[in-house]
Amino acid sequence: MNRLITVLSFCSFGLLMTTATAQDAQLLPAEPVFPATEEPAAAEEEGALLISGFVDTYTQFSFSEVDGQNLVFPTSFTDRTNEFSLGMVNLMLSKEMGRVGFVGQVGFGPRAEAANGDVPLIQQLYVTYAATDAITFSMGNFGTFVGYEIIDAPGNVNYSTSYLFSNGPFFHTGVKADIALSEKFGAMVGIFNDTDSKFDEVAGKHLGAQLSAELGGLSAYLNFLYGKSEEGLTEREDVDDFQVDLTATYEVSDALSLGLNLSDKTSSMDGTDVGGFTGAALYATITTSEVFGIGLRGEMFSFKDGDDAVDNPSVLSLTASGNITLGDLRLIPEIRFDSGSNGTTFPFESGDFSSEKSVATFILAAVYSF
Repeated sequence: MNRLITVLSFCSFGLLMTTATAQDAQLLPAEPVFPATEEPAAAEEEGALLISGFVDTYTQFSFSEVDGQNLVFPTSFTDRTNEFSLGMVNLMLSKEMGRVGFVGQVGFGPRAEAANGDVPLIQQLYVTYAATDAITFSMGNFGTFVGYEIIDAPGNVNYSTSYLFSNGPFFHTGVKADIALSEKFGAMVGIFNDTDSKFDEVAGKHLGAQLSAELGGLSAYLNFLYGKSEEGLTEREDVDDFQVDLTATYEVSDALSLGLNLSDKTSSMDGTDVGGFTGAALYATITTSEVFGIGLRGEMFSFKDGDDAVDNPSVLSLTASGNITLGDLRLIPEIRFDSGSNGTTFPFESGDFSSEKSVATFILAAVYSF
């Protein structure tokens, strides 16, 4: 835990010195991190129905084997080894006419089923109304405003996902207002159903807020989310969650951008901490040519058990991803190594946990965006 606090302090200092970076993960699907070499020249007319999407697939080889069983990472989407595996096919429709609009996004495949909760085919479904040039309301189901990474593979610098992404919210169902405070500063407030559910399975609403700033090459987003995650027999047995999250992106040059995600979630019951997590992730995106780029990620993540006197389970994760862009197709060869401490172990592909404190794999993914 002391090591994690040190890293968090260092990262916060780095942001204040504007050497850190971030990514807004509200709009899905995001533009590919490494864009295609040829951009389509089609003009977007007002009121036109826009269609976009992607297809992704991968294969993963585990270097960590115990008694004939392969180990995997306890993070989202890449849970198969030594075989050719499916991601998802994703399709988004959107339209704006005057001050109103809509977004409908659907996904099919294992990645969609793992990401989209109790209605696995629908990833986003919401309508928008621009009350003024500065205030836009959105109602329905939309991707989370929390965190650096997103569900859609084209928008991430790595194919495998972080612990912060996998343990943070994926989406919200409710209503939000995006407010442009000025050309450089913005805000968002929203009220949502139970997190990561299309329905209100836990009585009571979640409240969310965001402050954003774009200053030169720096874009930063400070996010807050509060609400009840578990309902007890009495109000004193309810579990409430509070999460504060910071993402930032700094464009150092056309060839280099840096990223930062700091997040802390506390679960409490009647004022007593009972769990949660804290973590820090640093990113670097290096574009060496129109065809090749590199995505790097280093992350420290720790679960909370509610007792500050106890060293909580933690993990150090290091990921390096090559990115080979062939038109609209991106090939991602990736090497990842995770090391656990304070009782952290890694699961077998079957879901059972081993006694191993580290795991390493090689992934080759293919992502086609259109």
